[in-house]
Amino acid sequence: MRSSTRIALFAAAAIALTQAVNASTASANEVTLRLHQFLPAQAHMPKNVLDVWIENVQRDSEGRIRVDHFPSMQLGGSPAELIDQVTDGVADIIWTVIGYTPGRYPRTEVFELPFLAPNGEVASRAFFEMVDTQMRDQEFADIHVLGAWTHDAGLFHTKDPVKEISDLSGMKIRGASRTVTMLLEEFGATPIGMPVPSVPESLSMGVLDGATLPWGVVGGMRVPELVHNHTEFTGNALFTATFLFAMNKSTYDSLSDDLKEIIDNNSTIEFSAFAGKSQDQAAIIVRDDAKASGNNIITLSQDETEAWREAAFPVYSRWAADMDSRGFDGRALITEA
Repeated sequence: MRSSTRIALFAAAAIALTQAVNASTASANEVTLRLHQFLPAQAHMPKNVLDVWIENVQRDSEGRIRVDHFPSMQLGGSPAELIDQVTDGVADIIWTVIGYTPGRYPRTEVFELPFLAPNGEVASRAFFEMVDTQMRDQEFADIHVLGAWTHDAGLFHTKDPVKEISDLSGMKIRGASRTVTMLLEEFGATPIGMPVPSVPESLSMGVLDGATLPWGVVGGMRVPELVHNHTEFTGNALFTATFLFAMNKSTYDSLSDDLKEIIDNNSTIEFSAFAGKSQDQAAIIVRDDAKASGNNIITLSQDETEAWREAAFPVYSRWAADMDSRGFDGRALITEA
């Protein structure tokens, strides 16, 4: 009887020890990542792109990876600081507009040049390919790139109608990036740089007369309620902005190989293309809503657009010369893009 009791006790102890080891191993494999970005959680990009990535990673890891999403700069700082935050480990993952740190990644600006990109999906594929093959181990060597994409076609959203280039003369227009600032200067507008979240208040307070933004963003920012004129172009987009989705390098390196594989499998060119395409699709909905609300949508014909294209040509020369001064072949970058 004593022998049986002793055996039972040993068996119970062994089971308890095994459970403790298993629990310890599971605990060691569980990772919580903090994703930080600048838009409200209900905006299109966080809700329909970033949250999709989060759901996929958590599902594929069977809960071993958990991602806590902090929208609207809830971890502090400004949008311009997001890249430093992921580099320094303040956040594990960030999503940001590269143009919020102008000049930091100059080669990426080639995809922001006027009348270059046909739509978000095509431009996003091309942009990710450039970042993945040419920049991952150079400009982005201190972070782990998860995605790189552009938004849908950028356009003007203004208080007064804009059809001719001269209509922009003296207008205070929010510039989406350094290259868009160059473009606005060529068009005779007064460019004002600011992150997207500051645009609605600046429009309502009269700080801005208009903004350069894509349709895919303006719906969640109430822009069509604040200005009622929208100027579109035929053919390639007036501009696009580039986005970076990135992870702290030390955090990525600390993951087990199987968890790295899960992150990598969800961070391919197809995901970046999906992000660009989702912006194209959102643009249709927001545009239709603005039109249904009675807003004035001005779509310039091919001939009318050509006049704007010709006026934008000096931006290419200015940008290429700037790249040359930084040690890059500006014309070659434009041709490749």
